[in-house]
Amino acid sequence: MNNNKQEIYLSARNVTKIFGMGNTRTVAVDDVNLNLRKGEVISIVGESGSGKTTLAKILLGLINETEGEIYFQGEKRKIRTQGQKREYWRNIQAIFQDPFSSFNIFNKIDSVLLDCINMRGGRRLPKAEKVAMMTEACSFVNLKFEELTNKYPFELSGGQQQRLMIARVFLLKPKILVADEPTSMIDACSRATILDMLMQLRDEEGMTVIFITHDIGLAYYVSDNVYIMEHGRFVEGGPAEDVIIHPQHDYTKRLLNDVPKIYEEWDLSTV
Repeated sequence: MNNNKQEIYLSARNVTKIFGMGNTRTVAVDDVNLNLRKGEVISIVGESGSGKTTLAKILLGLINETEGEIYFQGEKRKIRTQGQKREYWRNIQAIFQDPFSSFNIFNKIDSVLLDCINMRGGRRLPKAEKVAMMTEACSFVNLKFEELTNKYPFELSGGQQQRLMIARVFLLKPKILVADEPTSMIDACSRATILDMLMQLRDEEGMTVIFITHDIGLAYYVSDNVYIMEHGRFVEGGPAEDVIIHPQHDYTKRLLNDVPKIYEEWDLSTV
């Protein structure tokens, strides 16, 4: 899957993010370098406060880097104007940990999905064709559009809202998807289903997927490459098999040791 000759979609070069000044100065992301290739699945793994979500927001263009540069498809990223941001967001989208805060409470589900069609240049399509596209997107995530029409996202369960976010991605077909703890609020069966949906999108669309997670087991299951993040820095990275099966850094080893194993007595002394 991963090979150096594949097209690099997104690069972070010496990216640093500092919040505050003086005594309140916090280095959230510290000199990070990253190349993301077409169709690649990577995971950025770390505990809360490691900087992984801040890095995700920088890649998405939601916050600005303090130092360093982001390159998109070989050119330095330009997202100064609203038009530039909109064009960039056609190509990179996100699924966030908290689906309840990811939707505008005043917009109905129809409007949420229509915005995706319009963003992809389908504003002038016949209404029937738009309905067919929305129906197909909902069907892809095992939802029925006819049961959602005229409803608001907050009327859905957390699991249904996360499925709706994937339906948006299905319609937008971005080049890159950032999934920040995308299955943290749902049960194990739904989690596996949603991961399979994301992998299907990767296979069908050649989409690059970035998982932001504290779950090192998930990282091993889905990723081509894994990056371990501690205190804003990548302390280890490489093919998932190498990093997880043959960890080199003490922090990676501790993350692995903290994963409870059902067949062993759990050591809670470090909790």
